Amino acid sequence: MQITASKPDLTQTLVERARALVPALRARAAQCEADCKVPDETIREFQEAGFFKILQPKRWGGYELDPQSFYAVQMTLAEACMSSAWVLGVVAVHNWQLALFDAQAQADVWGDDPTTLISSSYMPRAEVTPVEGGYRISGRWGFSSGVDHCQWAFLGGLVPDPEGGPPDYRTFLVPRTDFEIDRVWDTLGLRGTGSQDVVVKDAFVPAYRTHRSKDGFQTTSPGLKVNDAPLYKLPFGQIFVRAVSSSSIGALQGALDAFREYGSTRVSSNDFSKTANDPDAQAVIAETAAAIDEMKLVLNRNFDVLMGQANNGAQYDLEQRLLFRFQSGQILDRCAKLISRMFYSCGALGIYRSSPLVRAFVDIHSGRTHIANNPGSVSRNLGSVLLGNANTDTFI
Repeated sequence: MQITASKPDLTQTLVERARALVPALRARAAQCEADCKVPDETIREFQEAGFFKILQPKRWGGYELDPQSFYAVQMTLAEACMSSAWVLGVVAVHNWQLALFDAQAQADVWGDDPTTLISSSYMPRAEVTPVEGGYRISGRWGFSSGVDHCQWAFLGGLVPDPEGGPPDYRTFLVPRTDFEIDRVWDTLGLRGTGSQDVVVKDAFVPAYRTHRSKDGFQTTSPGLKVNDAPLYKLPFGQIFVRAVSSSSIGALQGALDAFREYGSTRVSSNDFSKTANDPDAQAVIAETAAAIDEMKLVLNRNFDVLMGQANNGAQYDLEQRLLFRFQSGQILDRCAKLISRMFYSCGALGIYRSSPLVRAFVDIHSGRTHIANNPGSVSRNLGSVLLGNANTDTFI
């Protein structure tokens, strides 16, 4: 679908489309969970709504909108189904990363069909053998969200330094014909993400179908020769971590809405007290609403800053990037603590699977286990740098 509206108008249109899909996603949430896969009709509706185009280059039919627009859509969808929003977040961000690859790699994926989707697993699991023109890789990678809907995969690996220095982390772009899906995904939460294992047995990957982590960190990726919009000059570490944290903000909002409806009428079957008069319930409602507002404000502020720097060609400040990375990394921890308190305020009836909070509760806690959502290591690194030590993290 061709849209020529201004950025604010287009963003509003996309958010409205996301809002319109909330009832359908809510109705499909149980199926999504049971099947360990986002329903095909949901992916089709995301395609038709243009959600996968938000961060895709214009030269491939995309919208090239700012990240704030993308995450506004993702958070809206997550109010109904965090698994569906998680898959959109991860898979659609790959359209942004592919723009950083060599132009030929982009043509390999999108040349015949610019709606083709890419899955990923960035674990450095590849067994890499350099050969003429590229590399041969083998390995098994876990947690490839949405892989059933994708025809390509980004897979992580370390390329040995021929001079004996530190290995070079790269993302290898592999077609569906070169990998198998091993259906191991049987989890407590985020079941609908279908984050299965991917197995590759001795596949050849041309050098142009690899992306160096160094280029993502230094914003010197080869794709910038053809995709020179400021959007693609953002650090990869700032974009990707938000793809796996922002859906929890939307899921927390959905849980808050459900808890407000539930708590406004609930009366204890034991002491006949009203949840609406419970000081603990009142406090967690207020704190959750304020936290959601704050987390959205910080997300938008941070990308306003980064996009401003990208537009002006300014150098990114290391301490600022570390702070922004930490602010993303602590989101799941905050959301998990808040939804736990709401869960406790539901009383014993809240433990039934029919409770509107249960799915969000397990999904948010499961999302907290993602390495990008562990605030401990990033907080220690930030604090260490602020105390004068050297930075040890390049995924910023």
